Amino acid sequence: MNADVLIIGSGVAALQLAKKLRQDLNVIILTKSTIKNGNSYMAQGGIAAALGVNDHPSKHYMDTLEAGRFHNDSDAVLSLTSEAPSLIKELNQEGCLFDMDSEGAFALGMEGAHSESRIVHGGGDSTGKTVIDFMLSNKNQNVRIMENVLVFQLLINETEGSCIGVKGKDSNGVIHRFISSHVVLATGGCGQLYEYTSNADSVTGDGIALAYRAGAEIADMEFIQFHPTLLYKDGKALGLISEAVRGEGGRIVTEDGRPVMAGLHPLGDLAPRHVVSQAIFHSLEEGKSVFLDISSIENFKSRFPTITKICEQNGVDLSIGKIPVSPGSHFLMGGIKTDLLGRTSIPGLYAIGEAACTGVHGANRLASNSLLEGLYLGKRLAEWINEQPSSDPAKGLTFPETEFRCQIKESLPSIEEIKLRMMKNAGIIKTKEGLLGQLAWLKGCKIEEWIKAELDDLSIEEVTRAFMLIAAYLITDAAVRRTESRGGHFRQDYPFESHEWLGKRIIQSRKSEKDGKYEQIKAAIAT
Repeated sequence: MNADVLIIGSGVAALQLAKKLRQDLNVIILTKSTIKNGNSYMAQGGIAAALGVNDHPSKHYMDTLEAGRFHNDSDAVLSLTSEAPSLIKELNQEGCLFDMDSEGAFALGMEGAHSESRIVHGGGDSTGKTVIDFMLSNKNQNVRIMENVLVFQLLINETEGSCIGVKGKDSNGVIHRFISSHVVLATGGCGQLYEYTSNADSVTGDGIALAYRAGAEIADMEFIQFHPTLLYKDGKALGLISEAVRGEGGRIVTEDGRPVMAGLHPLGDLAPRHVVSQAIFHSLEEGKSVFLDISSIENFKSRFPTITKICEQNGVDLSIGKIPVSPGSHFLMGGIKTDLLGRTSIPGLYAIGEAACTGVHGANRLASNSLLEGLYLGKRLAEWINEQPSSDPAKGLTFPETEFRCQIKESLPSIEEIKLRMMKNAGIIKTKEGLLGQLAWLKGCKIEEWIKAELDDLSIEEVTRAFMLIAAYLITDAAVRRTESRGGHFRQDYPFESHEWLGKRIIQSRKSEKDGKYEQIKAAIAT
């Protein structure tokens, strides 16, 4: 099957790209699950944009750099924050219904690490649903969506080294080839690698594993954001409690009412996410239960209908005024290394949204910059593709011989074991011993062979486990190498930021040796 543009993933970045592409282009969207089963649709918080009377993109810019611990690409941040107001206004003018105040202006909320109220919401706490439903209802006729197709291999033209398509497997196990001039990975992050997570069950690092296996550069994988407040009951994380709750006055307390954030940060409960997550983690490690006190928030149920439903479905009595919480993996700041158009190190291959690493988030993403980034990059990549001449990627098409058939299925651990080990050894607080132990375990799972294994014979579930292993390796390897703590990366043995590491990115890529018989895993620190 051929397409001019092939998009893998169906979140806000994918749909924005499809919406902005020329309508004479043949566009196919492949999604591994159903179209709405993803993080974008679940997003509660909102979209950050400097729309307030006293706000300015320069303030949004500085807040983004501060939250990212100045590991950000400043040019990328400036471009993102400058474009944010027009992106929101454009969506609104097209008919996307955001929440308004009594005077007909955008109702702007406050979230952690923001210096101004600048969070635009839709449906109270269902902003992602609002945006995705709007985009799907306004889908262009040239866009075809195919659900339940897991992409398991990028097709690389041996002659030119360019990406010219993918191989995917449908729910019946049938393999399909899709050929395209432009292949876009919009597959999201890898939150499901961890025992506790806010992420949809489909978010398992597929795009990053695909890109790494094909030879693309991967950047900053050590930077995983843990959201401070997931609903936590009976030892399980059961759903996200948006940061907007704290923006409306919610406070983090222990069972006896002691404020967890007292004296730890000038912004208190609205401190950057890594600070709050670590504080809650320490309280839980000491055997103390932690709660989000919502007793001061008027009309909680009408303001936060999605959170109310999550709590009621799990037997949490909101009349008590306290929600039990725990941190969990939420967002990947790293990913497939791209420029600000979404172009990767492989011609014809692009990445946008959480799967991509443009440098905009630095070491820790500022709240509500994620949907914004998807809107921004989707539009920018569309504008660039719209200007490109048409081409035929199938012309002179050659495929490399597979390296070997998969003979190592028995080495695949269960998804549960991957999640438990990542939470323990490469989670909120890391140590050299834990990380090296994790690398040793990954080696025992034959990680080096999985990176280059031929996957055609595997089931969808087995491919998912293999991709999770590869993403786990990339995170763990990068975390071992960064000997400091910065943003979402906290090393107990190196607890402070190091000036020597400022601005340095860990780039991981595969490189074939000249004789073609072996491959080595290269991880180079690049400034």
